[in-house]
Amino acid sequence: MEIITGNKSFDLDEFLKKPLFAHLSTLSKEGPRESPVWFYWEDEHIYIIGTPSSDSFPGRIEENPACAIGIVDLDHTTGKVLHAGFRGHATVEPFDKKIATQLLERYLGTDEESWDPRFQGLGNSNVLIKFVPETVVVRDQSFIPSI
Repeated sequence: MEIITGNKSFDLDEFLKKPLFAHLSTLSKEGPRESPVWFYWEDEHIYIIGTPSSDSFPGRIEENPACAIGIVDLDHTTGKVLHAGFRGHATVEPFDKKIATQLLERYLGTDEESWDPRFQGLGNSNVLIKFVPETVVVRDQSFIPSI
């Protein structure tokens, strides 16, 4: 994975430990599509849970694995803007309960019984998207806020 940094950068691994939203961009016959997703970073791969019965991005990845992921950490009150833009390829993998649990615990906490019922008991009707980045642009684009 090639890391491209601007004049101001930040620690990518620390950034990716945060429970931020990622935006997965895929291609379809009708043109590009974007899906906001939760993610888990491990061994230089991004994992995303997909539900083929309700999510269309697993099918698009099977047809064309080239995709991009953008993640931004923004605080408009302080002017913090950290951006990581990934380009690479993804595959649809069998569901892995361990990775899925690690992903969901970042956003929902460790007590699965207290999670929203939509996220409890996920299993083999789900898949994992495994995104392998070829390049990532890492830029601190923070600004001085006017308020």
